[in-house]
Amino acid sequence: MATFPFELQIYSASSGNQAEVLSCKRYLREIPGVREVYDAVWKDKAVVAKVFSRKIGASRRLRKERAGLHRLKSCGINTPELLFCGKTPDGRLAVVTEKIADSSTVLEALRNTASTAERADLLVQVCRELARQHVNGVLQKDLHLGNFLLDGERIFTLDPGQMQFFGQAVTRAKSISQLAMLARNFRPDATESISRLCLEYFAARHWNFEKADETMFRRQVKIHTKRTIQRTLRKCLRTSKRTLRIKTSRHLAVFDRTFCRGARPEDFIGQIDDLMDKGRILKVGNTSHVSRLSWNGRDVAVKRYNHKGLIHSLRHTIKRSRARHSWLHAHRLGVLRIATAKPVAYIEQLKGPLVWNSYLVTEYIEGQQLDCFLQDCNVSREQRVATIRRTLDMLGKLQDNRITHSDLKYSNILITGSGPVLIDLDAMAVHRLRWVAAWKGRKYISLFAKGGLQEYDKT
Repeated sequence: MATFPFELQIYSASSGNQAEVLSCKRYLREIPGVREVYDAVWKDKAVVAKVFSRKIGASRRLRKERAGLHRLKSCGINTPELLFCGKTPDGRLAVVTEKIADSSTVLEALRNTASTAERADLLVQVCRELARQHVNGVLQKDLHLGNFLLDGERIFTLDPGQMQFFGQAVTRAKSISQLAMLARNFRPDATESISRLCLEYFAARHWNFEKADETMFRRQVKIHTKRTIQRTLRKCLRTSKRTLRIKTSRHLAVFDRTFCRGARPEDFIGQIDDLMDKGRILKVGNTSHVSRLSWNGRDVAVKRYNHKGLIHSLRHTIKRSRARHSWLHAHRLGVLRIATAKPVAYIEQLKGPLVWNSYLVTEYIEGQQLDCFLQDCNVSREQRVATIRRTLDMLGKLQDNRITHSDLKYSNILITGSGPVLIDLDAMAVHRLRWVAAWKGRKYISLFAKGGLQEYDKT
């Protein structure tokens, strides 16, 4: 890990192989072993330096980056100015571009925008820029909002090395596929905003939005959702921009970087049982132990899945630990925008090759169990009916995505100020066959309703 600030020398062919000296202030992005992107200063000018760490294929990546920047400029598409390319003293290739001052990525702007209307306006702006690119034969293979910079009313496009350039406009099918990727930034129930996005894009391309286009669009949304889930689940098990993986002979753990920022995750792993004993005990059982505690300024709940013998450990080593399953399911629900406690770490204690104990750490959720909420005399009938509907909508969404909770009971649904939250995910199952998911989903919803919900769900 680099210590900032530091000086980076780049020998540029355009300046007679003289060393250009950059002062690197921080990482903008790092993919270990592949590339680093630095926020830097060169000759009193703010610049962005992209250094390719992996030497195999680096020449090809640099050529694509340089050619892409020139192609975008020739199409009249806003993109940062290429300043120079070159080599570092250790032989790595680098490309340096201008930094667009006082700008932010569209992703950052979207996260700081609470209003649905403002979010829609921002995405419509990106949609029009995307349509302009498609008209000019530009196709982004890595389309995400972090690759668009917002500078007032202007949008700049980044990462041309991940683009394809055609001699003609992008086809209707590929255009709809990319539009579906963009639409995933809305909640699935934001039908009005999604419809507006489609209409704006088709108007920019001078096309009519036909029924066949809508069918293709909906199918592409499902395809991209599935791909996003697969990519997210792979990333959340390794070291990445958002997660940190730690592996020793005694434990394996993955931490959300925000949870361990400014602290040593090894300290948390080493004292986790003591922290749980000193915390507020929420559940004690033979199978699991749950405690609420504070660490590194975060209020968290820790669930320990207890060791229950050699055969038990062998089975969960082969099938993978319940903490790992819960970690993955929580990230899956996050992609699907189904409310659950945010996962911040999972830990497996090892004895040789066997998983002994495992731990899941999530943000603590303040809320009432569903049955307590329904029996609360301070809750009006209208509030009960609204909550039941939202709960059944959530369960229906699980069914639509071929997921069953498998341990559905009132205590596993917490009612918060923002609605119902699903917890205790270790028994959750994802089904390959739609009819199996539909059958089990109806079964669980029916059993759940018979438990007393029908008393309140009368409209």
